[in-house]
Amino acid sequence: MRHAKTLLLSLATGLLAATAPAALSAETVLVPSRVIYPGETVTAAALQEVTLAEGKVPPANVVVDVEGLDGKVARRTLLPGRYVQVAAIRDAYVVEKGTTVDMTFVAGALMIVATAVTLESGSAGDQVKVRNIDSGKIVSGIVLADGTVRVGG
Repeated sequence: MRHAKTLLLSLATGLLAATAPAALSAETVLVPSRVIYPGETVTAAALQEVTLAEGKVPPANVVVDVEGLDGKVARRTLLPGRYVQVAAIRDAYVVEKGTTVDMTFVAGALMIVATAVTLESGSAGDQVKVRNIDSGKIVSGIVLADGTVRVGG
C-alpha cells in the first residue's frame, strides 16, 4: 500500500511538472540611464536596457520599448533606473502656442485656407484653439502632422 502511494505521488508530481509552463524567459525593459528633466526630449542614447529577474513582469502602465519612448517629451522628471510611466511622457508638440499656422476648412471639394495664431500648443491629433488673424474669431481645430490646423466639417 505504501509503495502504491509513493508511486501515485511520483506520478502526480511528474504530471504536474509536464503541465507546468516552461521556464519564463527574462523580460527586458528600457529605463533612463540619466536624469531626464520635464520638457526634455527622450533619446535612445539616454536609455538603457534592463533585464528583469526571472518571472518578473513590469507593471501595465509603463513603457517598455524604444518605440514608445524615443522622441517623446518628458512631462515630469524621469529618474535613472526607474520605470517610465505612460503618463510621464507625451508626444512632441507640432504647433507651439503663439505661432502662426495655416487653418484649413474642408467640405467636399471646397477648401478654405486662412492664417491663424495658435492659443495652445498641441501634438498631431490634439484639439487646439486658434485665432483667425483676419477676423479675430477664436475657433477649435485638430492639429495635423504637417503643422496645419483643420477646423469645422
